[in-house]
Amino acid sequence: MADNRMNVERPLSPHLQIYSPMFTMIMSVMHRVTGAALYFGTILLAWWLISAASGAHYFSYVNAFVGSWLGRLILFGYTWALIHHMLGGVRHFIWDTGAMFDKKALEVSAWAMFISSVVLTWAVWIAGYFMMGGRL
Repeated sequence: MADNRMNVERPLSPHLQIYSPMFTMIMSVMHRVTGAALYFGTILLAWWLISAASGAHYFSYVNAFVGSWLGRLILFGYTWALIHHMLGGVRHFIWDTGAMFDKKALEVSAWAMFISSVVLTWAVWIAGYFMMGGRL
């Protein structure tokens, strides 16, 4: 067969260099990132539960890590990721009904999801500390 290759200039696909980041785009990316973070946070939670079943000595070792400033920071991030991802799922469920697709509603729901996830995360942690007797 004859070689019939032609030099055709094909258009480039739009990329991040063309699109300016919008808040709704950032929230879409964050929904995916929090989904991945939940995977690793669940491994930490499973490690803690397995250590509880493994005996007091190993549990105290793992609990010391989880109770450290680094462990609490990771757990705080895990809590935020869990709440943020859940609210993103609710937002997607609302979209599945065909509602809230106009530009204004998309912006408002993105901001509501972000602010609500931060407020609910703080509320969960404050309630948790009160349940522990208010001690850090």
